[in-house]
Amino acid sequence: MEVLGARPDAKLRAKQLAHRLYARAEEDFAEMGDLPQGLREELAQRFVSQPLHIATHRKSTDGVEKLLVHRGDNAVYECVLLPYADRVSCCISSQVGCPMGCKFCATGLGGFDRNLDASEIVGQYLLLQRLSPRRISHVVFMGMGEPLLNLENVVKSLRLLHDEVGLSYRHLTVSTVGLVPQIRELANEQMPIHLALSLHSPIDSIRDRLMPVNHKWPVKEVMGAMRDYQKSTGRKITIEYLLIKGITDTPDQAHELAQLVKGVPSVVNLIPFNWVDTEQGFARPERERVRAFRSILEGRGVNVTERVERGHDIAAACGQLAGQHGGRFAKRTGATSLPVHS
Repeated sequence: MEVLGARPDAKLRAKQLAHRLYARAEEDFAEMGDLPQGLREELAQRFVSQPLHIATHRKSTDGVEKLLVHRGDNAVYECVLLPYADRVSCCISSQVGCPMGCKFCATGLGGFDRNLDASEIVGQYLLLQRLSPRRISHVVFMGMGEPLLNLENVVKSLRLLHDEVGLSYRHLTVSTVGLVPQIRELANEQMPIHLALSLHSPIDSIRDRLMPVNHKWPVKEVMGAMRDYQKSTGRKITIEYLLIKGITDTPDQAHELAQLVKGVPSVVNLIPFNWVDTEQGFARPERERVRAFRSILEGRGVNVTERVERGHDIAAACGQLAGQHGGRFAKRTGATSLPVHS
C-alpha cells in the first residue's frame, strides 16, 4: 500500500492494519487506536475497508442469515451465516452466477457473469463476521459459482483466511463439480483444506444428464483425481450426494456409490433435494427413501452424514435469492425434464 510504503514504520503499521481489518473484521479506520491519528485520517480519505454493498439481508427463524451483495456494479452474489451450537460457519461465493449448468441448481440455471476477486471473496467473510457475536471458525466455498474455475483468486482467498484472518486450513472447505486438472493443481498447493465433490450419481448416464461437466470428466476419472487429492493432502474427502426422487435415490445407485468410495478415507453427505424451480419437475424423496438409501450405504461400511436443512424460509439454497433479485443474474428458460424411476 503506497501510503504505508513511504513510512519508516511501514512494516509495523501494515501488520497492525491487517490485524484490524482481517483478524478483528473492523471497518472504521477512526477506531483503529493503535495506528497514529494522521495515518487513520489518510486511510479514511483514500481507501474503503469494505468493498461490498448489501442489496438484501434476510434472517431465518433458525438463526441463518443470508446476504445478497455486490461491488457497486449490481452484479449480485450470495453469502450465508450458519450458526450452530458448537461453531459458527459461513458459506461464500466464488463467482457471480455459474457456467456449469447443473440441472438441479438455481445458480446454474441463472447463467454466469464473472469471477470474484480475492477481496470480494474474503469481503463476504468479513461482512458475515460483523453480523455474528461469535467468531466464524469454518468457511465453505459452496455458494454461487464453481470455485476451481476461479482457482487463482480462491487460492489467494484461502491463504488470506489462513494467514491474516487466522483460520485453520482444516476448517476451510472447497466444493467442486469435478474439474480434474484443477483438482490436481489444488493438491499441488499443499494446503490441507477439505475438498468436497458434488457427485450426485455414481452412474455416468445419469450424471451426464444432471451435470454437463460429466461429459468431459466422467465419474471414474474425477474419482481418480479425488483419490489422488486425498493421498497428497492426507485429508478425508467428502462426497456431496443430492437425493432427487426417482432419479438419484435408487438402491442400485446406493450400491454403486458404496463400491466407488470403498477404500477411500471419505464421508458421503446426503442432501435431500431442497425445492428449486428448475422446470425439471424434480421432487424431494420421502423419508423412507432417504432412510433406505442411507441404510444401504451404512450396511456397506460407508461413513454417512445427512445435511440438516437450514434457512429454507429465506431462500437459503444457493442461487435462490439472487434469482429473485433484479440485478445481473437472470434465470434461463428452456430446461428439459429428466426421466424418473421408482
